[in-house]
Amino acid sequence: MRPLAVAGVALGAWLLVDGWLGVPAALVSGGVAWRVLARAEAPSSRRDREAVERALPHLIELFASTLRAGAEPVAGLARVCAALPGPAADRLAVVVDRARWGATGAEAWGAVADDVALASLARAMVRSQVSGASVVQTVERLAEELERESLARAEDAARKVGVAAAVPLGVCLLPAFLLLGVVPTVASLFATVTP
Repeated sequence: MRPLAVAGVALGAWLLVDGWLGVPAALVSGGVAWRVLARAEAPSSRRDREAVERALPHLIELFASTLRAGAEPVAGLARVCAALPGPAADRLAVVVDRARWGATGAEAWGAVADDVALASLARAMVRSQVSGASVVQTVERLAEELERESLARAEDAARKVGVAAAVPLGVCLLPAFLLLGVVPTVASLFATVTP
């Protein structure tokens, strides 16, 4: 799909710029389009990432609850993944599988260490296992942090909706204001000025 889009952009630039400058313009615009499209996130990846970001605070809060109740981390994580199925649970199921097959805590959590959404949980779990710190407190702190981040993302999205809605409202209301408010006033002024 990307080559077709790049070819379309290059062809459009070539048709837009006349003469011998059309060829370099097509090459440059094609190269720019290739780089921009290479960095773009696929819609399926974006939906999966957003689903993980939405579910992760709840999943980690439930994980902290299982740990607080005395469950062993792998067993608690397995229960949480079964209770909250979805993309986040699917990604964390790898940790459960590795731990059940005999991997150490660091090796099991290393499976999700490169995952942007789950890296903080992996680091927290490895750090607490290596240092001997309380796993429950670490996971609870992480759950609170993720909940704050989720709330901040929701507030940002709500602010963006307000800003994005201002332009269409302005486009709709400005002509009405001009026709109903300004035009009659100017017309009445002209009527009083003419003899």
